[in-house]
Amino acid sequence: MTAPDVTQARRLVVKIGSALLVDRVTGLRGDWLRGLAEDVAAARARGSDVVLVSSGSIALGRRVLGLPEGPLALEQSQAAAAVGQIRLARAYEEVLAPHGLKAAQVLVTLEDTEDRRRYLNSRATLETLLNLGVIPIVNENDTVATDEIRFGDNDRLAAQIAVTIGADQLLLLSDVDGFYSANPKTDPAAQRFDLVDQITPEIEAMAGDPISGLSKGGMKTKVMAAKTAVAGGCAMAIMEGSVYRPLSALAKDANRTWFLPLSDPQHARKRWIAAMKPRGTVQLDEGAVRALHAGKSLLPAGVTRVFGSFGRGEAVQITDPQGAELAKGLIRYTHAEARAIAGHQSSEIESILGYPGRAALIHRDDLAI
Repeated sequence: MTAPDVTQARRLVVKIGSALLVDRVTGLRGDWLRGLAEDVAAARARGSDVVLVSSGSIALGRRVLGLPEGPLALEQSQAAAAVGQIRLARAYEEVLAPHGLKAAQVLVTLEDTEDRRRYLNSRATLETLLNLGVIPIVNENDTVATDEIRFGDNDRLAAQIAVTIGADQLLLLSDVDGFYSANPKTDPAAQRFDLVDQITPEIEAMAGDPISGLSKGGMKTKVMAAKTAVAGGCAMAIMEGSVYRPLSALAKDANRTWFLPLSDPQHARKRWIAAMKPRGTVQLDEGAVRALHAGKSLLPAGVTRVFGSFGRGEAVQITDPQGAELAKGLIRYTHAEARAIAGHQSSEIESILGYPGRAALIHRDDLAI
């Protein structure tokens, strides 16, 4: 087994904990954040896409509002988040701008990843931002989220974002330098793992409780995040992130633990789609069949018939003109919309449906042939 090389990441998600970003006394750690921006700029120069999942809005906002230490009531947390999100977004904008990088704020809740329509919209937005060279700054939307629609910690949010965008590496910058057999702050005999190739019940049992008073995510949530990431084909590392330029430190073999995936993100996604139960069928002409085999997306012009009842984002079976199954895919339109635009050019979608649509009926990333 070999550890992934962060300098070779195609698409990298970096989770930043509150304890790294915000000092209890002085507030935002500006020097540290500028160092992180240097790392992000270097990664972009290498051709890597970068998404930052950043805690810190509540920690920043509570200082501004003068709220007491300790647990906050829900409405106090939401008020602190509303104040802190402005400062957090501005801070990232200011440190990335000198490197010629643009930042975008993306606020999500657990509901956004569980609802298929919202999930597809979030995925499309993030993909578009990355294609434009923008650095998305993702955080849980604490201003509106209630307990039943919360992730509750940004470790699991970061893992979900990594899987959503098909990232190949996820880095959790934490207050510990890896995954240990026990809590190293209370057990001097605790051993750090360099690599974990399988998350067994024994590994899960070793996870402890949060160490920091600022962050909510303890080692249990990090292992839960790792399970999500590796199942989606994404390698995940835990490392101590307070060092200046932590990504550079990781590249120079700083202490860390890598959780290794069984496959790459694209293969994992294709297997997931292939295993889904189709809700309908889309029949193609010969030209569309050739296009699919050439690795292209499915456009509505190549569709001859649509069967079944399905919603946007659900799995459908794709067949050739004789009815033989070619593939499965996640369709971007409802059954009624798909029937209406079948056989038409993508440029005609708006005039047919009355609103702009996506050019592809099924994007090639959402096809399992």
